[in-house]
Amino acid sequence: MAGVSIPTADVLLSRRVQEMVLKGEEPPPLYICRDGDTEDVSSALSSIPVIDLSLLSSSATICEQEEELQKLKSALCSWGCFQAIGHGISTSFLDEIRQVTRDFFKQPMEEKNKVAKGVTDFEGYGADPVPEEGQSLDWSDRLFVAVYPEDTRNSKFWPESPVTFRDVLEEYTVKMKTFTEIVSKAMAKSLSLEENCFLNQFGERGLLPDLILGLKPHSDGSGYTIILQDDVEGLQVHKDGKWYTVPTISHALLVLIGDQMEIMTNGMFKSPVHRVLTNSEKERISVAMFYRPEPNKEIGPEEGLVNQERPKLFKKVKDYADTHWEYYQRGMRAIHVAKV
Repeated sequence: MAGVSIPTADVLLSRRVQEMVLKGEEPPPLYICRDGDTEDVSSALSSIPVIDLSLLSSSATICEQEEELQKLKSALCSWGCFQAIGHGISTSFLDEIRQVTRDFFKQPMEEKNKVAKGVTDFEGYGADPVPEEGQSLDWSDRLFVAVYPEDTRNSKFWPESPVTFRDVLEEYTVKMKTFTEIVSKAMAKSLSLEENCFLNQFGERGLLPDLILGLKPHSDGSGYTIILQDDVEGLQVHKDGKWYTVPTISHALLVLIGDQMEIMTNGMFKSPVHRVLTNSEKERISVAMFYRPEPNKEIGPEEGLVNQERPKLFKKVKDYADTHWEYYQRGMRAIHVAKV
């Protein structure tokens, strides 16, 4: 991308990927990934672990619970992700989430721009901020809003159309709070820790949904991310030098470990680098919910995971999400700043 001039922020934010696709425009140079981002793609990731959350409930036998916890630990220590089934969220409601998301993006640009982000805004509808020199933009449109705690919400970025959007997002937020409590406790128990230890590290929990249409390679700066995919494959995780496509499982929720959980587990759980490939034939939409500590919350490795055999790998950090975003804009990972 040497020699490519970077437009001003207001010009970049005025461009919409959907519009360019509908008009048959070629992607501008800033959307072309750098050399090295296009490694060989392997076959579908059929072996990605599937965890049945219903087997972690009190209604399951002790043997079933222990077996599923070991599967969970193995998945997160190896892949850093798993597909969650048996989560108790109805298929009809998940279909409703997908549909209201599609309906939002299908609206006229004039309607979507009512919640457009400004040059200095992180929330709202639009694309990436201005990248640093030499970095590509994501070939995607997205809507990013804070949903929990309620006092973090900025109502001007909550769409009034479709008319059901706000109610559906509100209900999804409630269900995600329950989901994250179950998953966080299971993660702790899988490591033989007190079940509330991760919940305590997160403090007053923050949930931020991101409705996205491709994303360049990155790891997440969250504690972990919950992704509701549609039926179009495109998400890939990087493992052992290869890219693996994550298969779509109907109504499963994909959980991806973020950098902050890798820090809290002293490197036991892995935060995988992942990307989303574009599809020239089908539109792909996903709903990602980022679960992360509240601002100003200091996090660090759990003491129960630090010993003589496994010394502390990370120092305590605060506002890691901000640091992560700075490095993301440079096309770099940020987790090294937390290493001892």
